[in-house]
Amino acid sequence: MTTPINLIGLDADDTLWHNEYFFKLTQKRFLELLADHADSDHAATRLFDAEKRNLAIYGFGIKGFTLSMIETAVEITDGKVPASVIQEILDAGRDLLAHPVETLPGVEDTVEKLAGTYKLVLVTKGDLFDQERKLAQSGLGDMFKAVEIVSDKNRGTYERIFRQHGAGPDHSVMVGNSMKSDVVPAIEAGGWGIFVPHEHAWALEHAEAPIDAPRFREAAQFGDIADIIEKL
Repeated sequence: MTTPINLIGLDADDTLWHNEYFFKLTQKRFLELLADHADSDHAATRLFDAEKRNLAIYGFGIKGFTLSMIETAVEITDGKVPASVIQEILDAGRDLLAHPVETLPGVEDTVEKLAGTYKLVLVTKGDLFDQERKLAQSGLGDMFKAVEIVSDKNRGTYERIFRQHGAGPDHSVMVGNSMKSDVVPAIEAGGWGIFVPHEHAWALEHAEAPIDAPRFREAAQFGDIADIIEKL
């Protein structure tokens, strides 16, 4: 039986390749740098608050994270943060921006298989240059018919993408590791949402699973995506 699906949107960070793990390592180093000024729990909370505050200004991605770390360091030290600490934070941000891409298990084979049957669109948030770099280094770029690097993922985002690149929401699927950004708004837009859990999840991407939604699916691993979509 021919599947009605013709468009698959794929998230990038922590769906196709590792990402949050490296942010967590950088945050750990940041907390160590401020250990003389605040305990780790307090500093982590202040950093999280700064990230939330700054999303509307800096957007998603490494540059915003780096600026939030600097802002937090200034606040915690009452403006007395040593220049050497600021330099280490900047260096950590540059290291993140240059980190090699490591695709997740099963991704390359599954994406190649999907590309043979469906139109694939990469739908990701974050810094334009960084996301373009990671896609190029991943070796997956040629398998996507379109790339959407957006400032946010909401219902309107998916309504536009499903119509612009596919045959509309009824024939579209979004796959990703974020319930808040990849699954819930795609379903709200009228499409299907497939959740692929990742062991490292950013707290700001948390949302309750729409378990009662008929167009919600969950995959144990990325390699299960093709079979799930074939059964829709």
